[in-house]
Amino acid sequence: DGAFYVFPDISWFFGKSYGSYTIQDSEDMALYILETAHVAIVGGKSFGDERCIRISFSASEEMIHLAFDRIEKALSLLK
Repeated sequence: DGAFYVFPDISWFFGKSYGSYTIQDSEDMALYILETAHVAIVGGKSFGDERCIRISFSASEEMIHLAFDRIEKALSLLK
């Protein structure tokens, strides 16, 4: 009946690329994660910090684990 959020700093990935994607800001990261990992996250600009992304924990524990596995794989591709 509620949600929890994390707001991690992802600025370490700025300038990194995979394929046609280059991460310049949190909005780029949100689009990259959506299209590569098929997980929806939100860029931090709307929440006051462009260096962060906002991740909601409003799904089942099983879905959260699956989403983080997908995100981890997508992030590992960025060089």
